[in-house]
Order: sequence, then C-alpha cells, then structure tokens
Amino acid sequence: MALTVILAFAVLFVFGFPVVVAIAVPAILYVLIADIPLELVAQRMTYALDSFPLVAVPVFIFVGSLMNQSGITSDIYRFAHTLAGRVPGGLAQVNVIGSLIFSGVSGAALADIGGLGRIEVRAMVRAGFTRAYAGAITCASAVVGPIFPPSIPIIIYGSVTSVSIVQLLIGGIVPALLYVGLLMVTVAVLARKYGHPRSARWPTLGEVWRTFVPAAPALFAPVLLVGGMLLGFFTPTEAASITVAYVVLIAMVFYGGLSWPRLRFALFDTVKSTAAILIIVSAAALFGWILTIEQLPQTFTRTILSISTDPMMLLLIVNLMLLVVGMFIDSTTATLLVVPLIATPLTMAGVDPVHLGIVVIFNLMIGILTPPMGLALFLIADIAKAPMPAILKALIPFYVPLFVSLAIITYFPELTLWLPKMLR
Repeated sequence: MALTVILAFAVLFVFGFPVVVAIAVPAILYVLIADIPLELVAQRMTYALDSFPLVAVPVFIFVGSLMNQSGITSDIYRFAHTLAGRVPGGLAQVNVIGSLIFSGVSGAALADIGGLGRIEVRAMVRAGFTRAYAGAITCASAVVGPIFPPSIPIIIYGSVTSVSIVQLLIGGIVPALLYVGLLMVTVAVLARKYGHPRSARWPTLGEVWRTFVPAAPALFAPVLLVGGMLLGFFTPTEAASITVAYVVLIAMVFYGGLSWPRLRFALFDTVKSTAAILIIVSAAALFGWILTIEQLPQTFTRTILSISTDPMMLLLIVNLMLLVVGMFIDSTTATLLVVPLIATPLTMAGVDPVHLGIVVIFNLMIGILTPPMGLALFLIADIAKAPMPAILKALIPFYVPLFVSLAIITYFPELTLWLPKMLR
C-alpha cells in the first residue's frame, strides 16, 4: 500500500497537479480504503502545524517583505556596490555580496531574488552585462540565503527531525561563507575571460563611510539575530519576532517610514507565502503518517544500511538521491517527504544530525537552479526578461562552485560542526 500511495503521488505530480493535491489525494484515499476515522485526517494535519519553531517561518517571511517594501534593500545594494564594484567582475561581485548581506535577514532564496534581484539585474544590464548572465549570477548568489542564518528551510528541517534549530542555523554560517568565497572566485575568473566591466577605481574611505551609514541599521539586523541566538538570549522563533520589531523600528526612524499601503502589501504577501508553505507541511504530515503506518521508514532504514554502514558512502548515496529529487520537487516538499526517511539510517550510521541537515538543505538548494522544476529559474526569467535556455547556459559555470561546495561540506563535517560544538 505504501508503494501504491507513492506511485499515485508521482502520477498526479507528473500530470501537473499542484503539489499539495498530489500529496493529499492519495493520502485521503488511503484513509477511506483502510476505513480509518476521517477525524484523524484533520487531527494529523493540524497537529503538524502545532509547532512553536514553525511560527518563525511566517515571521521571517514578513521580515523579508518589510525589507523590500521599506526600501532598505536599495541601501544594502549601494553599500555592496561601493565595497565590491572594483573587484574583477564588478556588479556581479556586488550581486554576491548583496545576497550575503540580505540573507542575514530574509532566510529564503526566492525572497532574495524577488527583493534584491530586480535591483541587481537592472544595474547589471545598464553596466553592459547580458540579461542572461545577470539572471544567472542572481540565481547562483541567492542560494546562500537558505544556508546563512536565518533560514526558513533549516527551520522546517529542524521541525521535521527535532534537531536543535539553533545549532543548525549556526552550523550554516561557515558553509555559506565557503560558498560565497568560491562563487566570487568563479565570477572573477569569468570576468577576466570575458572582460566584464567593473568600477573605474577603488572607493575612498569617505565613499565607503557615506554608503555604510545609511545601510548600517540594516546591517546590524543579522548581527542582532545571530548574536542573540549564539549567546542564548532568544530562540529562533523569538529572534524572528525581535527582527520584525527591529526592521519596523529602523524603517520608521532611518528610512523615511513605512506607509500603510506598503505595510499592507507586506502583510498580504506574507499570508500568501505562509499559506503555500504550511498547507504543504500539513498535507505532507498526513502522507508521512501513512508511510509510517505501512512501516516504510523502517524498511528503508534496513535497506540502506544493508548497502553500507560507512557514513561517507551513505552521504554519497543520499546526495545523489537528493540531487534527483530536487530536480522535480521543491525544497519544502522534499524536506517533508524525504528527510524523515533518510535521517534515521544516517544518524544510526554515525552521521551528525546537524551536519546532515546542512548537507541536505544545500543539496536541495541546487534543485531550485535545475530544470524542470527549478523555481528560481522561473522567477528570474520573469525578472530578467530573458529566455530560460539562455539563463541556463549562463548558469553552467556556477554549477562548479555549487558542487565543489557540496562536496567539501559533505566530506569535511568539521567545517559545519565546529561552531555548533562551541554551543554544546
């Protein structure tokens, strides 16, 4: 029956049904056929949402929307431009630095693309970059958003696996910086090869200071968030609420206020995005409960451990599996459906659950850049006004730092674990 439910999900998904429908319909049919009381359907779906860590998801989404609507992103971009505009690659390097700064508040790749992406693409096209290349580097740099804290995918992962969300978030800092470094090297190599434009001179200290001052309140937000969690002052959920209050405060005091229409738009945008995520969370909980009844997790654990008990070999198998899954299923759905299956056998084999979490999330973020279901590709094609085949062609060199980073994160676990170990 478990295989039948999974097959039904696959068929509905392939035929273009929305993900939540493809998950929920087979699950509900199973309940009806198995003569399970229907009240359990609602109970299981609502129980999955009765989670304190999940409260952080809509709050961080709201933070990203507030940043975009208050104009804070423009000041972040100007500061990044002053810092990195002269580095080989010019505005492409600014794109990477801007994404790193913005990721310290937004927590989502698509929020980065939708927020800074419009500013970045417009500026790069004016400077002489092709629309396809501007779109490609915007997608590649946005991957850092879900790795560097705060991270909505990491919060969902921690809720599913009951792993410490604080340790997961802190564990993502070094891998995120590693990826940013490799991405900047790639941008510099491409700039020298193709003669990409850059600023005519290095900025003076006065110019750096003049762009830093307007951006400083926004730049302090990730310091407040990460520092508070590191020092144990608040949980990720409390950190999200504090960040909202802080962003509203700086928007009112430093950035000319936040008009009611813009605030209303940010609220509506948050509700829509949150509903899209949490309805999948509730449907996936019902789906996972059925697979548990059919003992699929136990069967999968026995099967994968019969192949190998070597942690590195199991990580290789899981990475290959997730790369395929990420090509067809969005990261939230993949986390909710696949992670409960792979977490148990890998932790039993000795893989640290925090290390596994960062590997899984980074792997699934590659999926948003790969067809046929790469959500980032669809979004950036609309923003950059460029055909997707051209964006994909320009994106090819950026798969190198993505896969090199994944390999390093996978096989050098201490890169991920040394910061979290300081908190234990």
